[in-house]
Amino acid sequence: MVWPVTTERDGSGQLIIGGVPVSQLADEYGTPLYIYDEATLRQRADAYRQAFERHYPRARVVYAGKAYLATWLLPLLDEAGLWLDVVSGGELYLAVRGGFPAERIVFHGNNKTPEELALALELGVGEVVIDNHYEIELLAQLTAERQVALDVLLRVNPGVDAHTHEYRKTGIVDSKFGLLIQSGDAARAVERIRAVPGLRLRGYHAHIGSQIAETEPFATTINVLFAFAAEMRDRFGVVPDQISPGGGWAIPYESDDPDAAIEPYAAAVAGSALQAAERWGFDPPVLTVEPGRSIVGPAGVAVYRVGAIKDIPGVRRYVCVDGGMADNIRPPLYGARYTAALANRDGAGSDHAVVTIAGKYCESGDVLIRDVELPTVEPGDLLALPAAGAYCLAMASNYNLALRPAVVAVADGRARLVQRRERYEDLLAREVVVVPNQTGE
Repeated sequence: MVWPVTTERDGSGQLIIGGVPVSQLADEYGTPLYIYDEATLRQRADAYRQAFERHYPRARVVYAGKAYLATWLLPLLDEAGLWLDVVSGGELYLAVRGGFPAERIVFHGNNKTPEELALALELGVGEVVIDNHYEIELLAQLTAERQVALDVLLRVNPGVDAHTHEYRKTGIVDSKFGLLIQSGDAARAVERIRAVPGLRLRGYHAHIGSQIAETEPFATTINVLFAFAAEMRDRFGVVPDQISPGGGWAIPYESDDPDAAIEPYAAAVAGSALQAAERWGFDPPVLTVEPGRSIVGPAGVAVYRVGAIKDIPGVRRYVCVDGGMADNIRPPLYGARYTAALANRDGAGSDHAVVTIAGKYCESGDVLIRDVELPTVEPGDLLALPAAGAYCLAMASNYNLALRPAVVAVADGRARLVQRRERYEDLLAREVVVVPNQTGE
């Protein structure tokens, strides 16, 4: 399903999410506006945990915060029993300040700074996923200085090519992430970690990409991880307590995209892990998966107001909206596709036309959707784009000094503002040069 589970239209054709008319939210909070449906979030978080619990004896679901992270989301994740994956000092700081248990936080990243690692130790994160030799030496020094011990995983590069966009591939040989198994680099890291008193090697992690809609690459990755674990057991006596094939399960963005349901994904990944454990002679370790997009993506809807409409005879009709690449860089960055619908009316009885939805920013590539069929659109109409809950706000910017949009969570006919719209004054918050007042004094 592309839209949140509570999506419907009322008798007048208005789009309703979480029991609240989208037009009402747009009028109250302005546009662009991001709406998150709490029912969809809870349903998908619970579906992940329950599916893996059904299929695997020791499963752990870790939400990938890079997809979208905000303090209002943390209690929901905590209540669902999920862990949290962060990839920066900023995400870590927000999560802990927002009340998420530090002992259920996993710290990822291919170039963690000494300051970030020190913060992780100070806050007491549950695990750090080591990405490189430099990080091993940093942690050796930091744990020795503080006389503490830290649980770590080693991120390996499995050399698996997931069938996804080039920019979303993370497990191929030529990747900036992890240490390559086939070169012996990963084995050298295991040997070094074992020699550091403050590091407890718990297992191995890999990540092969994002928006992957088939299970075979995950099965391949799991087999590579267990084969590597068996080699490390035989060479060094290291038995992993945890194996993680990462995340990356897809969601549909358009109505004809594959469904990418959670249950068959969980069954396939868990089954592959159980088979690999038996094949390589291990008791089943903790199996960790890291969904991000596939939890928050379907819960979010972006809402824009239509402004200018430009017809280029025989070529294209541009429908320009009041947002674009500053709040959703995905279409220009790697050709992400979306669908759209009128939100303030259903357009019943009106003519339809194929249009291109363009943003308001000074880039020719600032296009949200090319060639989408819609009822006749007029200035002032509201357009809603579903599946906008992941990697939109997380990658939002102030390009052209745009103001980042408000975020509203809806549930059971009620709406709450969870992130306010930026104000013009916010644009001055980081400026250190004295700004003249309106009289120029």
